[in-house]
Order: sequence, then C-alpha cells, then structure tokens
Amino acid sequence: MAQRTGLEDPERYLFVDRAVIYNPATQADWTAKKLVWIPSERHGFEAASIKEERGDEVMVELAENGKKAMVNKDDIQKMNPPKFSKVEDMAELTCLNEASVLHNLKDRYYSGLIYTYSGLFCVVINPYKNLPIYSENIIEMYRGKKRHEMPPHIYAISESAYRCMLQDREDQSILCTGESGAGKTENTKKVIQYLAHVASSHKGRKDHNIPQDSPKPVKHQGELERQLLQANPILESFGNAKTVKNDNSSRFGKFIRINFDVTGYIVGANIETYLLEKSRAVRQAKDERTFHIFYQLLSGAGEHLRSDLLLEGFNNYRFLSNGYIPIPGQQDKDNFQETMEAMHIMGFSHEEILSMLKVVSSVLQFGNISFKKERNTDQASMPENTVAQKLCHLLGMNVMEFTRAILTPRIKVGRDYVQKAQTKEQADFAVEALAKATYERLFRWLVHRINKALDRTKRQGASFIGILDIAGFEIFELNSFEQLCINYTNEKLQQLFNHTMFVLEQEEYQREGIEWNFIDFGLDLQPCIDLIERPANPPGVLALLDEECWFPKATDKTFVEKLVQEQGSHSKFQKPRQLKDKADFCIIHYAGKVDYKADEWLMKNMDPLNDNVATLLHQSSDRFVAELWKDEIQNIQRASFYDSVSGLHEPPVDRIVGLDQVTGMTETAFGSAYKTKKGMFRTVGQLYKESLTKLMATLRNTNPNFVRCIIPNHEKRAGKLDPHLVLDQLRCNGVLEGIRICRQGFPNRIVFQEFRQRYEILTPNAIPKGFMDGKQACERMIRALELDPNLYRIGQSKIFFRAGVLAHLEEERDLKITDIIIFFQAVCRGYLARKAFAKKQQQLSALKVLQRNCAAYLKLRHWQWWRVFTKVKPLLQVTRQEEELQAKDEELLKVKEKQTKVEGELEEMERKHQQLLEEKNILAEQLQAETELFAEAEEMRARLAAKKQELEEILHDLESRVEEEEERNQILQNEKKKMQAHIQDLEEQLDEEEGARQKLQLEKVTAEAKIKKMEEEILLLEDQNSKFIKEKKLMEDRIAECSSQLAEEEEKAKNLAKIRNKQEVMISDLEERLKKEEKTRQELEKAKRKLDGETTDLQDQIAELQAQVDELKVQLAKKEEELQGALARGDDETLHKNNALKVVRELQAQIAELQEDFESEKASRNKAEKQKRDLSEELEALKTELEDTLDTTAAQQELRTKREQEVAELKKALEEETKNHEAQIQDMRQRHATALEELSEQLEQAKRFKANLEKNKQGLETDNKELACEVKVLQQVKAESEHKRKKLDAQVQELHAKVSEGDRLRAELVERTSKLQNELDNVSTLLEEAEKKGIKFAKDAASLESQLQDTQELLQEETRQKLNLSSRIRQLEEEKNSLQEQQEEEEEARKNLEKQVLALQSQLADTKKKVDDDLGTIESLEEAKKKLLKDVEALSQRLEEKALAYDKLEKTKNRLQQELDDLTVDLDHQRQIVSNLEKKQKKFDQLLAEEKNISARYAEERDRAEAEAREKETKALSLSRALEEALEAKEEFERQNKQLRADMEDLMSSKDDVGKNVHELEKSKRALEQQVEEMRTQLEELEDELQATEDAKLRLEVNMQAMKAQFERDLQTRDEQNEEKKRLLIKQVRELEAELEDERKQRALAVASKKKMEIDLKDLEAQIEAANKARDEVIKQLRKLQAQMKDYQRELEEARASRDEIFAQSKESEKKLKSLEAEILQLQEELASSERARRHAEQERDELADEIANSASGKSALLDEKRRLEARIAQLEEELEEEQSNMELLNDRFRKTTLQVDTLNTELAAERSAAQKSDNARQQLERQNKELKAKLQELEGAVKSKFKATISALEAKIGQLEEQLEQEAKERAAANKLVRRTEKKLKEIFMQVEDERRHADQYKEQMEKANARMKQLKRQLEEAEEEATRANASRRKLQRELDDATEANEGLSREVSTLKNRLRRGGPISFSSSRPGRRQLHIEGASLELSDDDTESKTSDVNETQPPQSE
Repeated sequence: MAQRTGLEDPERYLFVDRAVIYNPATQADWTAKKLVWIPSERHGFEAASIKEERGDEVMVELAENGKKAMVNKDDIQKMNPPKFSKVEDMAELTCLNEASVLHNLKDRYYSGLIYTYSGLFCVVINPYKNLPIYSENIIEMYRGKKRHEMPPHIYAISESAYRCMLQDREDQSILCTGESGAGKTENTKKVIQYLAHVASSHKGRKDHNIPQDSPKPVKHQGELERQLLQANPILESFGNAKTVKNDNSSRFGKFIRINFDVTGYIVGANIETYLLEKSRAVRQAKDERTFHIFYQLLSGAGEHLRSDLLLEGFNNYRFLSNGYIPIPGQQDKDNFQETMEAMHIMGFSHEEILSMLKVVSSVLQFGNISFKKERNTDQASMPENTVAQKLCHLLGMNVMEFTRAILTPRIKVGRDYVQKAQTKEQADFAVEALAKATYERLFRWLVHRINKALDRTKRQGASFIGILDIAGFEIFELNSFEQLCINYTNEKLQQLFNHTMFVLEQEEYQREGIEWNFIDFGLDLQPCIDLIERPANPPGVLALLDEECWFPKATDKTFVEKLVQEQGSHSKFQKPRQLKDKADFCIIHYAGKVDYKADEWLMKNMDPLNDNVATLLHQSSDRFVAELWKDEIQNIQRASFYDSVSGLHEPPVDRIVGLDQVTGMTETAFGSAYKTKKGMFRTVGQLYKESLTKLMATLRNTNPNFVRCIIPNHEKRAGKLDPHLVLDQLRCNGVLEGIRICRQGFPNRIVFQEFRQRYEILTPNAIPKGFMDGKQACERMIRALELDPNLYRIGQSKIFFRAGVLAHLEEERDLKITDIIIFFQAVCRGYLARKAFAKKQQQLSALKVLQRNCAAYLKLRHWQWWRVFTKVKPLLQVTRQEEELQAKDEELLKVKEKQTKVEGELEEMERKHQQLLEEKNILAEQLQAETELFAEAEEMRARLAAKKQELEEILHDLESRVEEEEERNQILQNEKKKMQAHIQDLEEQLDEEEGARQKLQLEKVTAEAKIKKMEEEILLLEDQNSKFIKEKKLMEDRIAECSSQLAEEEEKAKNLAKIRNKQEVMISDLEERLKKEEKTRQELEKAKRKLDGETTDLQDQIAELQAQVDELKVQLAKKEEELQGALARGDDETLHKNNALKVVRELQAQIAELQEDFESEKASRNKAEKQKRDLSEELEALKTELEDTLDTTAAQQELRTKREQEVAELKKALEEETKNHEAQIQDMRQRHATALEELSEQLEQAKRFKANLEKNKQGLETDNKELACEVKVLQQVKAESEHKRKKLDAQVQELHAKVSEGDRLRAELVERTSKLQNELDNVSTLLEEAEKKGIKFAKDAASLESQLQDTQELLQEETRQKLNLSSRIRQLEEEKNSLQEQQEEEEEARKNLEKQVLALQSQLADTKKKVDDDLGTIESLEEAKKKLLKDVEALSQRLEEKALAYDKLEKTKNRLQQELDDLTVDLDHQRQIVSNLEKKQKKFDQLLAEEKNISARYAEERDRAEAEAREKETKALSLSRALEEALEAKEEFERQNKQLRADMEDLMSSKDDVGKNVHELEKSKRALEQQVEEMRTQLEELEDELQATEDAKLRLEVNMQAMKAQFERDLQTRDEQNEEKKRLLIKQVRELEAELEDERKQRALAVASKKKMEIDLKDLEAQIEAANKARDEVIKQLRKLQAQMKDYQRELEEARASRDEIFAQSKESEKKLKSLEAEILQLQEELASSERARRHAEQERDELADEIANSASGKSALLDEKRRLEARIAQLEEELEEEQSNMELLNDRFRKTTLQVDTLNTELAAERSAAQKSDNARQQLERQNKELKAKLQELEGAVKSKFKATISALEAKIGQLEEQLEQEAKERAAANKLVRRTEKKLKEIFMQVEDERRHADQYKEQMEKANARMKQLKRQLEEAEEEATRANASRRKLQRELDDATEANEGLSREVSTLKNRLRRGGPISFSSSRPGRRQLHIEGASLELSDDDTESKTSDVNETQPPQSE
C-alpha cells in the first residue's frame, strides 16, 4: 500500500508515494550537505547547509538560491532525514521542532494530504475545495481497520472511537477545536456521517443515500440515522452566519451525544449547545451577516407567509446592519426549502414551524422600534407605535402595556412598586436585550425540540460517543470577556489532553515493561486555570468579577484595580508595562500572552433584562411565546456569549449526559436545570463556570480523541499555506505543547524486526547465525552500537528511543551503506575489468591461431596433394547413399502404421467427449435451476429478516408512542372532565346571574365600585398565586438541590471522617512529639544548667586569664623595652667599634703626630657634648608631645566608656521591657480563655483576612530577622575590631623597625623585582602554555556542553532578570517580603564577599606594610574601600545592563525553551559520540601517543622546574654554608684583629718602641684591611645572592597565591553557576548529572594537579626554610606563647559569641513580642513607640555624629603630631642608618617578615574558624526557628481543617496542650518560649483583625520609614565604629613609634654619655687605663656583629622564662 505508483484519484489524497521518499539521491544529498532549518520571514523556515562556524554565528548557504547568510547558532533547527518526509504521525519525527512540524504539514498539504497525526492529535488543514475522500467506498475502506493500518483520516478517528466503545465498553468523545473557518463543523458532519453509516441497521444502511423527492407527511417519517443527519441543517440555519473568515461559521459550540446499544446500533442522540453569539441578531460587523434563518425567511417565504409574518424588504430592518449580502455558490431560497424539509423529517408540526418563524420576524421588528428624547427632559418617548403594533401582534401582547413597560417600567422600591421613566439610551438597550433574549430562548427551544425528536426513551443506550465542536484559542490585539471564556475553556481542554497523553504513554511504558517516572503535565496549566477560576485565597478573575457585581458603585476600573491588587504577584498575571497600553491586564496562557480590555465586563456578567416586558411575554396570548418565557424573570438564566453579554445559556452537564424524559409539551422547554435558588443572583460567569466544570467531568469519564482544525490562509484560496498563520494556530491548538511533552519521553519507537532489518548492517557480527529472539538480537545490537543507556529503552515488543537517536543511526547507516556500495562498486569494476582482460587474452590467442592457420593454408594451397585431398574428401559419402535410403523407407512405414492407430483412437475419444459434454450440459441446467431457487429463498429470507427487524423497531416505536399517547389521552380526558365540570358550574352561575341581572342593573353604581375593588383584590390574588407558584418551583428546586447536597454532604462526611481519623493520628503524633519535646526540654534544661555552670567557670577562668594576660603584657612590654635597650646597646657597640677603627687608622697613619690626634679627640669630645645637649632638648620636646597624645587618647577612652554605659542602660531598659511584656502576656492568656468561644464565631470572617495577616506577619518576621542579624553583625564586627586592635598593637612595634629599612631598600628592591618579574613571567608563560594545551584537549569534547551551559546560563539569567524586573514594575506588597529576603541574601552574600575581599586586602596591606609607612596602610584601606564601592557600582551597572538586555533575551526565550530538549538530546548524542570515540581506542592510537608525548613533555618540564628549584635550594644551602664559613672566618679575623689591637695598644703604651714598629704595623694594617675588605665584599655578594633568592621566592609565593586564588574563584563561580543551572533545569537535565560530575572531576583533577605543583613549590620553600630552623627556634617559643594567648582569646570570643547569640535570640523574641503586641493593641501606641524609637535613634545619631566629629578632630591632631614625629624620627634614623651594616638589616628583615607572615596566617585561620563557627551557630538557630514555625503551621492547619462536629473536642485538647505549654513556659529558656508566645499571639490577633485591616496600610508605611531610619543609623554606627577603630589603631601606632623613638633617644644619650666618660678618662696618661674597657667594647661589638641571632635568642629566652614566674 505504501509503495503504490498508479494510485487512483481518491487514494492520491490519502496515500504517500514512498518511492519518492526513499529516493537514494535525496538521502545522499541530505547526508552530504549538513542541511538545517533557518528562520525566514517569507517561508517561516528555509532549508540551508552549514558551511562554517564563526563563534556564536554560522555561515549557511540557502538550498533554494545558493545565497550565503550569517545566522545565530540558537536560531538554527535540525532537519529530519528524508526517511521522515511526509510522515503520517509527526510524533515519529526524530527531530521534533517547529520547523520540522511546519515543513511536514506543508509538504503533505501541497500533496493533497490534509490529515496528519501528531501523537494523539489529528491535525486537519482546510483544503478550501471538495476532495473525493468522503464517499461510501472510502467509508468501507476504513471500516473495521485499525488506526495504524490506514492513512490519517477523520474516519480513522471515528472508527477507533467506535471500536473502543464496543470492545472496552467505555464512553468515547471526539473534541474538534480550531479557529473560525478551519473546518470544525464539516469534520463534525463527517463523523456523524461515518457513524450513521457504520452503526445503522441493514435497511437503513441500504436506503441511506436514496434522495427523497418530497417529504412525506408521516408522523414518524425517516429512520433515526436520517433524522440525526437532518438535525445539522436546522441548527446551521438558526446558529450559523457568514463572517469575514468563513461563509458558514458556527456561532455556537455544540456537544452531540450519540447513544448506542450493546450491539453497536444507534438508539438515540442528544445535542447540547454552548456560547451562542446572540448579539449577532442585533448587530453585525462590516461584510458579515446575521444568522442564516433571517435571510432564508425573507428570501424563501411565499406571499401568504409574508403577509402572516408581516415581512418587509432586507433594507427595512435596522438589525440587518449591512442589508442583503449573498453567499457565493449558495441560494438562501433553496436553503430555506431544505430547512423546512429537514424540520418535516424531524417531525415538526406546521403550527410549531409557523410559531418559530413568527418569533424570528418579531426579533427583526424589535430593531425597527425607534425612540426619541423629549425636549425638556431626558425621558424617552415613542412617537409612532406602528412597529410596536406589528411586534405585539406577532408576540400576542397588548400594545399599550408593552409601550408602558418599555418607557415607564414598574420598579419595586421596598414593598411598593413605582414607575420609573426611562431615557432613550435605556430604552434602546432594553429593546436590544429583549431581542437577544427572545432569539436565545427560541434557539434553546429548538435544540430541546430536536433532542426530543431524537430521544428514544424506551431504548436507552448502553454507551455513547460525544462529539464536541467548540471554538479554539483566540488571541486578538485586544480581547474581551468572551475571549477570556473561550481561552479558559481551551485551557481546561488542553489540560485534559496533556493528562490523557501521558496516561497513554504511561500505559504503553508499563505494557512494555519500561522504567519511567510518571509526570502529569496537566499540572503545568493549573496555575493559569487557578488564576481564572479560583474562588478564594486569593480569588480569581471570575470570582472577583462576581464580587464586583454585588457592589452598586463598582466599575470596570475598580474591578481591574482589585484584580491587580489580589493577583499582582501571580506568575501567570501581568500588569500593562506602560501607561499608554490599551490593555488593562495580561494573562499568560499556554498558547501565549493575551492582553485583555475590561470594558463593560460587569454589564456582560450581570446581563440585565426588563422584568416588565418579560412578564408581558410570559402572559402572552400566543401559546408558543408564553411557553418560551414560561419561567419567571427572577429565575431566567440570562447567559449569553460574545458581544453584549457572555456566558453559558445551556443546561449543565447532567443534561449533556442524558435529557430528562419529556412527557409532554406542557413542561417548560428548558427543564428544571434552568431553575436557580430562591433569591440567588446568578451571574453569567457563575453559570458558565458550573456548566464547564460539569462538561469537563463528562469528558474525563470518556476516552477522548482530539481533532485540531487549522485554517491555511485568510483568503479562502486552495493550495496556499501561510506559515506564520499555521504556526500561531499550532501553538494555540496545543500541538506544539503536545510535541514539547512528547519530547520528554521516548517518542521514537520501532518494533524489533524492523530495527534488526534496518540497522543490522551497523553491527554485522553481533548476531550469530541461526534463529534468535528479536529482543535478544536487539539487545546484542544495542551493546554493539555502544549507545548510552539513557537514550533507549527495550520493551517487550519494540525498542524506544529518545528524540534524535534514530537520526544519528540513520546517518551511521547511510555512511555504512555508502562504504559498502563503494566497496561493491570497486569489486564489480574489478570483476568487469578482469573479465574484459580475459576476453582480450582469448581474442589474442584466437588471433594467433587464425594467423597460424592462415599461414599454413597459404603454404598448402599450391601443394598438389592438398588439392587432391580437398577434391576427394566430398566423394567419400556417395557410396553410402543407398543404404541410407533403405533405412528411411523402413522408418516411413512404421510411422504410417502408428498414424492409422492414433487416428482410430482419436475418433473414439471424440465420440466419448461428445457424450460427456451432453451430460455436463444437462447437469449444469439442473444446477442453475437449483441455485436460482436457493438465491430466491435466501433473498426472501433476508428480506423477511430485515422486515422483521424493521417491524420490531417500528413496533417498539409505536408502543412507546402509544404509551405516550395514552398518557396524553389520559391527561386530556382528565382535563376534559375538569372542563365539563367547569362548564356546568358556569351554566349554573349563568342561570343565577340571569336571575340577578335585573337586580344588578339597579345596583349598577354600587356594583361598579365593588367591581373595581374586586379587580384590585384579583390582582393581589394573582400576585399571591404567582408567588405561590414561584415558591412551589423553588421548593421543588430546593428538594432537588437538597438531594444533590445530601449526596455531597454524604461524600463530605466520608471525607471528613477520613480527615478526622487523620487528625486523630496527627493529634497522637503531636502528643508523642509533645512528650518528646518535654524530654528534650528537660535534657536542654540539664544541658543549660551545665552550660551555666561551665559559663560561670569559664567567666572566672577568663577573668583570671585576662589578669594573667595583662601581667604578661606588662612583662612583655618590659621585655620588649629590654630588647630595644639591648639592640640600642648593640648599635652603640657597633658605633664604638667603627669609631675605634677610625682611631686605629688615624694612629697607624699618623704615629708621629699623636699629640695632634689627642687635640682632635678633645675637639670631638666638645662636639659630642653639644650633641648630647641637643639630644636632651629633643627628648624633652618628645616627652611633651607624648603627653599631649596621651591626653587625646584619654578623651577618646572616656567617650568609649560613655558609650558602653549607654549600651548597659539600653540593656537594662530591654530587660525591664521584657518583664513588662511577660506580665502583659499573663493578662493576655486570661483574656484568651474568655475569647476562645468568640473565635469560633469569628473564624469565618477571619479566613478572608488571613492572607493579608500572614503577609504582614511574614514582613514583620523578616524585619525582626534583619534586625537580629544586623545586631549579630555589629557584635561580630566589634569583636573583630577588638581582635584586630590587639593584633595591630603587636604589629606596630615590628613595623616601626621596618619603616627605617624600607626607604633605603626600595631602589634595590625595584631592580630585583624587575629581574624576578622577568623570571616570573617566564614561569607564568610556561604555566599558561601548559594550561592552554590541557584546555585545548578538553575543548573538543566540551564544546557542546559549553553551548548548553551558555544557553542554560542565558535562560537562568533571563528568568532571574525577568523576575527582578517584574518585581520592580509591580511594586506590590505581596512581593515586597520575597524581594526583601532576596535582597538580604544578596547583601549577606555581598557582605561575605566584602569580608573575603577585605581579608585579601588586609593581607595585601600587610605585605605592603613591609615597605610603606603607617599612613600608606590607612590610605590602602581607604583605597580598598573605594574599590569595593566601585565594584558595587559596577555590579549595579551590570544589573542594569542585564535588565536592558532582558528584551533581547525574551525574544529567544520561547525558542530556547522549545529547543532545550533538542539540545539535551544533541548533547546526549555528542556524549555518545565521545564515548564511542573513547571506546574505539584503536582508531586513536596516534592521538593517544601524541597526548602521551605531550604529557611526557609536561612531566619533563615539571621535572626541569623541580630540578631548577632543587638547584636553587642547593644554591641557597651552599650560600648559607658559605655565609656561615664567612662568619667563622670573620670571627677568626676579629679575634686576630683584637690581638693586633692589644699589641698595638701595648705599643702605644710603650712610646719608646713606637718608632721601631711603625713600619711593621703599617704593613700588618694594610694586609688586614685588604683581608677585611675582601671578606666584606664576599660577604655582601653572598648576602645579596641570598636576599635575591629569598625575594624571588617570596614573589613567587605571592604570585602563586594570587593565581591560585583567582583560579579557585573562577572554579567556585563556575561550580555555583552549574549548581544553579541544575536546580532550575532539574526536570530537563537529569541525564546530564553524571556527565557534569565527570566534568567536575576533571576540573578537580586539574585543580589537584595545580595544587600538586603548588605543594611541590611549598615543599621546596619548606626545604629552604629548614636551613633557617636553627635560627627560628627561639621565635617559635615566643610564637607558642602568643598562640596560647590567642587560644584563650578565641575561647573568650566564642563564649562572648554564644552569649551574644543567646542575647540576640532573646532580643529577637522580645522584638517579635513587641511587634505582635503592638498589632493587638491600638496602632496609635505603635506610632508612639515608633516616634520614641525615632527620637532615641536621632539622639544616638547626634551623639555618634558628635563622637565622629571629636574622633575626626582628634585624628587630625594625631596626624599632625605624627608628621612631626616622623620627620624627627627620619632624621634620627638617617643618623642611625649611616652607622649600621647591611647584614644586620637584611637578617632582621628576613626574620621579621617570616614572623609576620606566620602570625598573619595563624590569625587568618583563627578568624576563619571563628566565622565558620558563628555561621554554623546561626544556621542551627535558623533551622530551629524554621522547625518551630513548621510545627506552628501544622497546628494551625490541624485546627482549621476540622469540621464543627469535632472542633469542641479538639479545642479541649488544645486547651490541655496550652496548659502544659504554659507550665513549661515558666521553666523553658527564652528560645523555646518563642513558639508558644507566637501561637497565643496569633490566636489573639484574630480578635483584632478588623482594627488591623483599617490601619494596616498606615502601619506598613510607618514600618518602612522606621526600618529605613534604623538601617541608615546602623550604617552610620558601623562607619563611626570603623572610624573609631582606625583612629585608635593610628593612635596606638604613633604611641609605639614614640616609645621606640624615646628608647632610641635614651640609647643614643647613653652612648653619648659613655663616649663622654671615655673621652674624659682618655689622654696620654690615662690612655692605658681605658684599654680594658675599650677591649671589652670591641669584644661585645664583635660578638654582636658576628652572632646577632645569639643575642636575639638570649632576649627571647629571657622573655620565655619570665611569664611562668608571673603565673
């Protein structure tokens, strides 16, 4: 069937030519070119081939014209292989996207194939021409066939529904939706045609298509099937009209229910209508018509009928807005005759038809009534009542009463009726409303009458098929109430489809045994449905509209405002973005965003009607009109759709399921379903929602089949398809939504045999020879193909694939076939070539033979013997000729004999054959006679059977009709008896009145008055009678409703019993939890007592430790002073040494002039005395300056003590307030016991305000949390500042010594930095090259993953920005809390980042402190602050840029969402390729070898780097050894020098020997000086090299740390982004988790490798530092002591932190109590408290401002003093630097920098651990808080969910629980009190709901202002504390600098005094006496110079040994 070539004409529109599809050329073309779809404005999508990729853009070449274009990667969609061209079911497409769906539909449509499946959908495109695919032959072709056996068709859908109904005994439904003109009605007709043909009786089927020449006036004319088909023309005449899109557009929806019996025959039908556009009867748009019946009546009515109906011309009617507009190809006159004929077939009587046409004419007459406005008033008047007379004649009313009812209707005011004059506009509106209501009632009566004709009461069906023909989704530029109702309906239908689709998927997966997590995608549409229909919490659109209809002053504007207020935060609701937008609000449906304009919505929802005219119509003299208006006006269900008022006018679904039995025409045409509750105002929205709910319930009980009709163009042209129009309809119809859902599962499935047959070529050796089960074969093939297990599932009979896998297999198959064909062609060509070669060889050999024979002949032809031979050879046969002749003669004789025998036999056989033929003819005649008899008998039997069945059916009908007629006859006889009795009574009365007539004439005057009174009484009695009738009807309604309510109540009772059981279980669980809580409380109390004891002990220990720390600080200060003194003495000794060396040089140079030297010594002594005086003066000046600075610090200390006192006062005040609050709580508990009974009464009122309350509560809780968090942060900042202050105090002393070294070393450091920077650049380039190479190999595999991540990031950023933007635009209270929480989280994250940045900046500042002064550190901190502010500004700018980019991202959002699944499938596909490539390692040995080579190269480079590091290490060790050797040599040299000096001094003492030894001394001096200079140069070179290596090492460390931090930050940000993507796309990207884990592992390996290299470097550094361990032992001892102190401080801080946390928690609970009490009490008190808080905060702000000003002034004074001191210190340091050596400076620098780095690292670790602990504690408290809140919510939910029967018992139990909780509240800690207080407060809040609602807005504004003020004050407080800490730090630094300066000054003064003493003792006589002291000086100087570490170790030993003594 699939490969037919010469198809017949109808089959050409059904079957696809598979030869074209399986064309190898197209397959090869698709394989060769990378064909894709790209967007096109003209065609929607165009085919193109990819040429090259350039980043995010791709160069493509269009397939149509060869043009090239650049397209974004995201805009490209994949193309399916040619195998899937014109596929019948689009769910089988391997690439499911919009382009492929559109292309498939377009190809099929252009080929004449209008039907296409899409999963459960059957998509139909209107062909705009008649196709020969609806004949009986086609019906028979589809009859009995399964859906997959035949091509797509509406008959296939009907057949499947019919078969499912018969086989499964399950009701079916067929849902036809689509735009106007898409073909819904035509397809509905075809369904009915098919079912009528298939399910009719034999005779009915036989005579089905016989045309009836004239309708017979038989009462029961026509079969049921024929009547069912004739119902359509009647409904189309009254319900269809011509529109711009469609000439025969159904202006109503209908649900046709066809009932079948057990055998499958039609036994009845029922039609329900929806959404009649009754406004079309009074008003039409341009080029449109009203309903067909008006034009048919005016065109086809005869003269007699026109006069009866008072008809006029088309242009005389105002309601025919456009006059007469003909329909092309149709005649209204002929259509009128067809309608009349259909009515006769349906059994309409002549009176009924005439009455209906009268009502139609009256509707037209309504439009001709004209009103005018009176001159002086607004009252309307009717100048001419001719039209009114016509109208009243047609409707059977009194003209005067009708005019009075229209112009001055009676209105009930209180208990009286008054007449109210109407304006012209009101009168016009009333007339139009009456016309619409009249036509609507006529239409409903018509439907009811048709249902009555089709109903077979005695033959109730076993099951049914329902056909729903309803309007599809509509999106106009501005949409009204009608479109909302239509779209609401389609949302429900789409939800039904989504649910049905995945239920079927689930069933197939279960049937095939596939593991699958069921996802109900119907829930995706629930938010939008809730937005429209939700009754409360918060109310939806319809509920709010009904609520506004209750208020007389409500307008459309107030409705929109209330809607925005209630639903502003809903995800599917949007406000207009700009003020100039015409739309009032926007709803995001599944089909797109729809803008609604709420004009006249309240009027349309209420649908008002003139009650006076309705009463007149009810009392009409025309029986038909009175029956139409039989129900009273209060009970009229006024519901319409479309123009003026819209809603539902049809009965609920119980009338869809089956009409009530109609016993007679006396019953109202609308049935009891149209009755409403007494006094119940029913709006259009309510009625519509109810009927839709019941319709959906009916549909859910059926098995639905979905048909989606699509209009190809608006020009009604055949063969034209507008791509964009079709795409919009696919989106609106839910086809694309269905495809989106389909992609979530395994859309492609293929049976085992076909899979094996098609793809076995890919796995040639996987399946062994012989028989094998299909499933096992497929499993082996899958294993051989090495597919990812996530991409397929193997079922019981078929194999399932994800979208895109079959396309990949097709590509692999094409490549394999290409290879095989190429190989086959090569073999064939080889074979042919070899064959040709063999032929050539044979030809060559034959030529050789020919040549040889020719040569031989040429030689023999002249030889005589050859000639003789050639002539003799023929003569050799002559001798045997006679023998041959004899033999031939003998054979001839034998042949003749045989011939004669055969002829005889042949004659005999012919004779026998003749006899047999005669016998055969005789038998044939007998057989023919028998068969004719049998055929006649069979035909007679069939006829009799058919007749019998027909007669039985007629008998059943007649019996039912007879029973009905008997019942009617009985009723009529009863009425006849009543009438006869009534007549007799009247005759008797007549006789009596005849006798009394004369008396009455005499009493005529009095009788007239009595008659008037009687008439009034009669009117009153009639009113009472009507009231009684109404009450009777209402009572009947109430009885029906009570029965339904009773069933509902029984169901509710069952549900409530279940709920009660659940609640009892919950209560038992709660009691168990309460017991557990009591146990935990006792344990907590025990733990609390223990902790209290431990805290007291810890506090005592802390106090002792603080005392010890103070003593240690004092001792440490003393030791530092002693250390400074020792250092100063060392400096003095070095100075003395240098001076002594100078003296030695002078003595050796000028031995002859000793006397002059002595005089020079005196001069130097005078100079030293002057210097001493100067130094003493400077010392006094420094002391005065120090006292001034101490005064300023004392002032600041006083300010701080004041602040601490204020804090203590605040704490006391808080404690007092908590006590007061506890007292108030006790009072409130007592009040609660009395108010509990009132609570049950107020519970119903409280529900409405609960939502607002909860929002306010959440806001208050978030504010309290914010305040508590801010207090915690302030306390942490304070503790941190204290900690930093202590650290800085310790660092100031070290920095002071470093400042003096920095200036001199800068130049050298710059040079060294340049060298080391070059080396670092080289190393970094090597590292970058290594990383680039590593990344390069990972890029190929991760390219598509990066694309997916980019798209996910874009989507994530887009959604996040969209939320932020929408939240900004709305600015509503509902989103305020969530936004504040998000903002607080972002601020906390930002604070954490700022803390990290500050920590990094502090490390950077500490490193800079080594070379910068104190002012530089302050400036660096300020610069860091500025940088942070800039970063914040940059982040805000980036956020604004992202917000601006939102519009651009929104354009790609829909495409990204739809393409996301394709991308995931592509990613799976690429992963599969990667896994295949990894598994096929044989093909990639070369790549692996290259990677191994590269890795070896990396290893070599790493080994080289390690070798270089080792070389540097060995070099450093050798340098250190050389340094030690040089130091030893220096010591040796110094000892020799000392000896020489002693000798020299001996020589100086003995003046006699001086002259002799001068020459020797000069020689020795020169030699020694040369040695000293050489050693000194060597030592300096060694020190320079050592310093260079150490500096290089430090820079490498810093750079490596920076690179490591950057790399880790990048990794951290990327991981966070991945985590966020996983959370957002967890449904779509579950399969990616394993791959992401692998990626993270690879990243972790990369990080680990880098860390390994860093660890190697650190090991090298540790080895370098190991050489200096001997010198660092003393420093470690000191560090241990400091570590102990820090541990004590950390414990102290932890204890403080825990105390602060408990205090903060108590404060938080107290604040919550304050806020709740303030809510319960009057809000005026809250205002007062907020004013007090504001004044208090302003006072604190003023104090802080004063304090900031004082600190700023003190800071400026300190800075001035600091500058002067720095200037003086610089002078002193310059004098000191001239006297110090480079070695001491370098050693001090190296030692102190290492010490500082270690201290900083330890402090940083301690800070991080403390922060982590605080964060953990905070998170634990938050968890506890959340658990307590969850418990609170559970308790509230339990209380609210219980019904009234059990509420008293529950309240008693709750009271017991509350008593227990109250007892425990006295013993429990502050943290556990919070839950009970909040519970009691919440219950007390219910009593104050009304007050709170009045003042909520005012309170919110005040709270916002207060919060803003609090935040501002907190920021100011933080800034002030930071300034204070900075000022304190600078003050302490200056104080330390001053102490150091004074110590240095004292050292200098001591040195000067010693020099002066020595000079005083010096001289020629006492020079020998000064020799020992001088010698001692030299020895000490040498020792200090040689082993400076020893002195340091001694001082540190002293420091270490003293603290234990103090302990």
